[in-house]
Amino acid sequence: MLELKAVTKRFGDKTAVDSASFEVDKPKMIGIIGRSGAGKSTLLRILNRLSDASDGQILYDGTDITALKGAQRRAWQSRCAMIFQQFNLVPRMDVVSNVLHGTLNRRSTLATMFNLYPRDDIHKAIEILDRLGIAEQAPKRAEALSGGQQQRVAIARALMQDPSIILADEPIASLDPMNAQIVMDALRRIHEEDGRMVIANLHTLDTARRYCDRVIGMRDGRIVFDGLPDQLTTGAARDIYGAGADFSEAATSTAIETLDRTQRGVVPA
Repeated sequence: MLELKAVTKRFGDKTAVDSASFEVDKPKMIGIIGRSGAGKSTLLRILNRLSDASDGQILYDGTDITALKGAQRRAWQSRCAMIFQQFNLVPRMDVVSNVLHGTLNRRSTLATMFNLYPRDDIHKAIEILDRLGIAEQAPKRAEALSGGQQQRVAIARALMQDPSIILADEPIASLDPMNAQIVMDALRRIHEEDGRMVIANLHTLDTARRYCDRVIGMRDGRIVFDGLPDQLTTGAARDIYGAGADFSEAATSTAIETLDRTQRGVVPA
């Protein structure tokens, strides 16, 4: 289904992503973990074609994504939706209009200029907001919502694209624990109920272990771990975050204690 072949991204003499390769044969929820600067966000931007790879190839159902241009590239960006850490909403626009922006790639320039939307699209946007538990926020300005609510609006906008893949770049990094759980629960439910592939950049080991079917660890632009959440032992985490890491970016102390106990066989993996 999705295959990355030695994908590399260079910025001058710095290599942000270094020969990243992996395959996904069916829709899964995948977590990409690693320290800040490990190349996680750059990799997602390459997948979405917001950034071009310097070398390598991305294939989806046999199509070379790295070769797409113009309308075909825009069509791929609709099929491969992106959710950002800072939401990327229009603050003074109402919530439902922000969600409807997910249809921009398939609307005419005239309709976009005059903010004209088909009735069916408006109903669909409200149904998606209802699914995410925020339909009552539809007429409010996006800036009036909490961070967790804004992130759910961003997820709704992505779902308006009816994508095959959802890429989430640090979707909970700026949220409090309660809203982080709500957002991750929503992404997991979308994966399970819709059969969509979800690839999320995550900072914490406990989040990756709880929500993901597969975890990819990056360090200095390279993939250094690719396996099941249960295989994320303390040793594997140190390969990802560095031997001297204090895990401040990797997990809470509770999660590290769980990993240590798991490695010693005290609790099941």
